[in-house]
Amino acid sequence: MTLPYLPRLLCISLATFFLIHLALGLGVSLIARPAARLGERIRPHLAARCLLVLRLLPAVGAALIVVVVCLPSYLWLEPEAPTERVGFGCLAVALLGIAMWGISLARGLRAAAGSRRFLRQCQREGRRARLPGELANACMDTWIVEGTAPLLALGGIVRPRLVISRGVVSALSPEELAAALRHERAHWTSRDNLKRLCILLTPGILPFAGSSRTLGRGWRKFAEWAADDRAVDGSARRSFALAAALVRVARMSADAPPSSLARLLGDTDQLAARVDRLLRPAPPSQLPAGPRPILALSAILLMAGSLAAAILQPDALYSVHLALEHLVE
Repeated sequence: MTLPYLPRLLCISLATFFLIHLALGLGVSLIARPAARLGERIRPHLAARCLLVLRLLPAVGAALIVVVVCLPSYLWLEPEAPTERVGFGCLAVALLGIAMWGISLARGLRAAAGSRRFLRQCQREGRRARLPGELANACMDTWIVEGTAPLLALGGIVRPRLVISRGVVSALSPEELAAALRHERAHWTSRDNLKRLCILLTPGILPFAGSSRTLGRGWRKFAEWAADDRAVDGSARRSFALAAALVRVARMSADAPPSSLARLLGDTDQLAARVDRLLRPAPPSQLPAGPRPILALSAILLMAGSLAAAILQPDALYSVHLALEHLVE
């Protein structure tokens, strides 16, 4: 099949992205489980960041290589011929890249649209309330929805909105409710909703294989642990109050349909571990992480910069262009 200059460039870029993304994704999948286990030895917020970086690394790394390396080599060294033949293999791989991005974008946009519809429905059926005490200046709208469903969730990315059911407000004591609201505020401070959306928008290794469940579940677990730690802020009283709130809402959710489970609970299979952490005087994950993660990240950035400088040399660009020519054929 013959294509003009720019469509050929698009086809090559998509095919190159798919192949690099596949290679990086397979590499990340090999270290996903050890990384998730290692996260339990460091502070939860740092563990959540590391797993998020690993989850986004294949897509971000492949996109950077295509933009920084492949596009310059093609634009600099490829003559502007009216048309040129593109092989079936390159077209097939490019179509896989289109399918991969299409599925991930549809998944993320569908989740964002569903969340928006849910918030609008809650605003129509509920009424605005004011956060108690120290949370009054949290810059978050709070809506109380009538009903006994165990609902306590934070929605929105640019403008956060807390949605609480009347049943939760009635079931929790003022201290427990304040601890639960501090937990949701911690999610907002960490921009966890934005991170969730980025994970949904990021493609999996293959178009129909889904995303990395190990990294996704690990990130959600450590994000909840980090929000718990920020909510209690080292206070044993707050820690006990948040643990009690989790247990109360979990009991309310026992007979509720899955769609009405409170966001406060996160992954319900991690509830016991969260309550256990909150009731411990000194959880192991509270130990200082030390300089090792920072040194490791600095080493990775240094290696990436050195690699980019080496690749952008003229000889390297010629080699990349030659590889692209083989891909097109």
